Amino acid sequence: MVSYFKWDIRGLGPINEKERLLPPPPLTRRRQGCIAQRYVIAIMGFLAVANAYTMRICLSTAITEMVVHHNRNESETDPDACPSNSVSNNKTAQHGTFDWDEETQGLILSSFFWGYVITHLPGGMLAEKFGGKYALGLGILCTAILSILTPLAATQGGAGWLIAVRFLEGLGEGTTFPALNSILARWVPPQQRGILGSFVFSGSQIGTVVGTALSGVLIEYSSIGWPSVFYLFGSLGVLWFFAWIALCYNDPQSHPFISDEEKAFLEQSIGGLDNKKDIPPVPWREMAKSVPLWGLIFAQIGHDWGFFTLVTDLPKYFKDVMRFNIFENGFLTALPYLTMWIFSMASGWLCDHLITWGCLSTTNARKIFTTIASVGPGVGIIAASYAGCDRTAVVSLITLGTMLMGSFYPGMKVNALDLSPNYAGTLMAIVNGIGAFTGIITPYLVGVLTPDSTILQWREIFWIVFGVFLATNVLFIFMGSGEIQPWNNPLTMEQGVDKANASETNPSSDAEKIPPIKI
Repeated sequence: MVSYFKWDIRGLGPINEKERLLPPPPLTRRRQGCIAQRYVIAIMGFLAVANAYTMRICLSTAITEMVVHHNRNESETDPDACPSNSVSNNKTAQHGTFDWDEETQGLILSSFFWGYVITHLPGGMLAEKFGGKYALGLGILCTAILSILTPLAATQGGAGWLIAVRFLEGLGEGTTFPALNSILARWVPPQQRGILGSFVFSGSQIGTVVGTALSGVLIEYSSIGWPSVFYLFGSLGVLWFFAWIALCYNDPQSHPFISDEEKAFLEQSIGGLDNKKDIPPVPWREMAKSVPLWGLIFAQIGHDWGFFTLVTDLPKYFKDVMRFNIFENGFLTALPYLTMWIFSMASGWLCDHLITWGCLSTTNARKIFTTIASVGPGVGIIAASYAGCDRTAVVSLITLGTMLMGSFYPGMKVNALDLSPNYAGTLMAIVNGIGAFTGIITPYLVGVLTPDSTILQWREIFWIVFGVFLATNVLFIFMGSGEIQPWNNPLTMEQGVDKANASETNPSSDAEKIPPIKI
């Protein structure tokens, strides 16, 4: 065979003689289209996460206008309280319909995660067994319908019904990340996990940006006020569902429109698995003893503690402490997540190339980028809490810190794909599900520790976040790994044990001549 050098149209770089060169496709084969189907999956996955987050976080902005704000004597409560130019201080109460105290608001904001943690593991296991297409799609659809019903629940049933609806929304959305991870494990080759994984998961930042910014605009200018945000984002979720069902499939083998070239490439780089036949039962015992998995769990807890504190309660901080009006609040809350999205894409590209060029091992890359995403945001929010009422400094420091959080995505967020491609859905369900418990804790903790919403009370919240960031990051550095774990293929692992036992029983056998199995 003649050796030659060409550029791969898939965008993965040069191909040389060491790689398998596929023959030119005959006229009867499906050729590469204008866009590879794995990129369609990535785009629709990105929109799934974005839709999920708009529906999840729009309440965080809307609730600042839903509730009655009672004035207090701030010279007694907080002598360092920031002045406001947009709210008249001679009123006894401003805005809102619902007289909910801070603790009740914390319960409402955390109720989503009560349901969210329940469906993680069932969703991941169903996605691995039957594919993630419908586990993801139906979950988003349920959340979208319930989002449209949210204003009715709040106005007719009060806090109790609103908590119930948010709980059910969490049940629907709990399948999102496990199902999506199961799909990505079958569609994204190892060479593109950093950039495509970062792109898909960065939908959380774009969803937060759109959800907060557009919520501020709609509440300020819509004739119906805060209910409009739930109607809009719920309707967009329903539209996404129909597009997802029409365009996306569980794996390359079942996709009717994928080119033969792309299918062969994915088979070669990932391998093909029949969901119902090839994957053995989940190796629960080996997973429970896996140190790298526990390291990933700790990293997820740190990420979620910081991210959920900011994404859920930053609008309240800007409203109650910094005294921004709703229009300013929406856009300034969105700004940190816009920079976070940009940085996540840039760091994903850089991480992939550092691994490809041999500058960093996968393990070291995951740890370095996770450390940046832990230390940077912690320092940023602590500095912001000491900036007083300097609005420019506070917004700038929170924005800079949150931007650095974007390197979580090429760091620990794609680490489940490294450890076990075969059980990526279950792994993400375990990791993300345990991390999601912080979404229950942090909003309620903020409500309890900030009854007067003073700078000093919020500074205590930010110090707690900083401590969790550092502690969980240290654990990930010592326990984490970027290598495929032996329990990723239990059958191969059992064969290796059987051969070792045979070697001990019969030392004269040729077992020791057999090369070790490389997973």
